Amino acid sequence: MALCHKMKRILIMNIVKHQYKFTQALRKRPVTNEIILHCAATPEGMDFSTDAIHRAHLARQFAGIGYNYVIYRDGSIHEGRPVWAAGAHCTGHNSNSIGVCYIGGVASDAKTPKDTRTPEQKNALFELVAALMENHDVPINHVRAHYEFAYKACPSFKIETFRAELKQWKQGNK
Repeated sequence: MALCHKMKRILIMNIVKHQYKFTQALRKRPVTNEIILHCAATPEGMDFSTDAIHRAHLARQFAGIGYNYVIYRDGSIHEGRPVWAAGAHCTGHNSNSIGVCYIGGVASDAKTPKDTRTPEQKNALFELVAALMENHDVPINHVRAHYEFAYKACPSFKIETFRAELKQWKQGNK
């Protein structure tokens, strides 16, 4: 008798791991049915690190960095909070979602929302989100934008456009 099971896609991209100290024990996320996209709201062309986000979130009285993944301007993917942990990135959705943030999201004036993703960030975002969707059985209409849940422009691009681009990217990468 053959065993049948659905094989999960293995994340084959390089993910930079960090060992952050959190101020309290992290809770295991009981279910994953959404992926929520964010921007760091940093000015166009400015580098920013997960270490800086961790410090900023600690200053806001979070247990530490609230995003599960952060994509740098060079396209490198960095782990923030462990992927199994409930995040601190979207009120009311932290216990059921993975938070993915890209560095950037505002114009050089540091105020005006702008899609500042580099080509490397766009590709890394497609690759990461596609793998997370497959690994956690998240349908494309459950890939969401932070602005859908909060009065913010975050992630500074339209989620409908991202979903269409992701579908095209997946077709070209089969």
